[in-house]
Amino acid sequence: MSIAHTVAAKLAAAKDIPASVVGFDGFIDEIIAVVDRRRDMTSGGYEPIRTIADFAARVGAAAGKSANLELVVKEERWGGNGPLMAGALASLGSGVTFIGAVGRQDSPRELDSRYGEFAARCRKTIPIAPPAHTDALEFADGKIMLGKPANVQVPTWDVLMSVVGKDALTRQIEDARLIGMVNWVMMAGVEGIWEGLIREVLPRISKQGRRVFIDLADPAKRTDEDIKRAMGILRRMNALVPVTLGLNLAEAERMASVFGAGSLRGSSRSLGAAVEAAAVELRERLELNGVVVHPREGAGAAVETTAGVEKAWFHGPFTPTPRLSTGAGDHFNAGFALGQILDMSVGECLAVGCGVSGAYVRDAESPTRERLVEFLRRL
Repeated sequence: MSIAHTVAAKLAAAKDIPASVVGFDGFIDEIIAVVDRRRDMTSGGYEPIRTIADFAARVGAAAGKSANLELVVKEERWGGNGPLMAGALASLGSGVTFIGAVGRQDSPRELDSRYGEFAARCRKTIPIAPPAHTDALEFADGKIMLGKPANVQVPTWDVLMSVVGKDALTRQIEDARLIGMVNWVMMAGVEGIWEGLIREVLPRISKQGRRVFIDLADPAKRTDEDIKRAMGILRRMNALVPVTLGLNLAEAERMASVFGAGSLRGSSRSLGAAVEAAAVELRERLELNGVVVHPREGAGAAVETTAGVEKAWFHGPFTPTPRLSTGAGDHFNAGFALGQILDMSVGECLAVGCGVSGAYVRDAESPTRERLVEFLRRL
């Protein structure tokens, strides 16, 4: 039986999906096509710029001159790394408590109505700030995220304590097996939240079976010193609860550069072997329980277990024609983390992550557990 079929059988047989706590960002995403040329002036009468390279060439050609690029908003939807990960977990059956920037602009502690469908999925949603905004320019080979993150500077440890309170937050985390914290890159308050958890919450709860999942969200614009400081905090968190760091291929390259690990690019190894080796080396250098790296073609990970460091690569399922790519990485994170709290092997966690992401980009919506099982059985 293939690993995908094994995982499908385990998911189908699982009686209970453990609970999760996820935070702390929130965005409203506009999914946008960039017009290449128009056939007519109707809403759909255009050909989009197909690739990021073509878009870059169009922008580059405007240097010293000017350009007028038309953006077609195909959809407005709730987003943010935290809500997307939380929404995926909730669709898969985890009882999710989400805390973050999902409030109204005029009343930040009341839910923004655009997050109504998201809140209906979750067990509990706690707004602490209004959402920020992202223009997501989608192309056939990827996406360009233009973020306006002012509102996500609001969530801090002090705000979390004033809205939720230490005792209530401790109870929520005690009741969950997974703590997901994402988008360090855009949020000045995240490190303070990590420090508060290390100081005041995590020492008070049991370690047994509990995991933390972290996604930095593209550290390209942060300095090496910023990244080293953040990893130092996570290293201390890892001493209390096992921490897994999720990275896409570009993020893994940046981390390898900062911490002196080998480059994934130009390797004589196959992509799978190179990614798996990079996960092993980064985990050792960062001194975390686990590192997972997910390029578009699959994913590789290295995680410390009681039997030693377990490593694996899972190939696929890549599609060159996704219906929606914004949020694919967040859905991978949700699937991988779900596999971890269901006590699956590293290879099985990778299969769950790739399955959740693969179904999402094809369906343009978060898969249910039943949809995920069906998708994995077809691989």
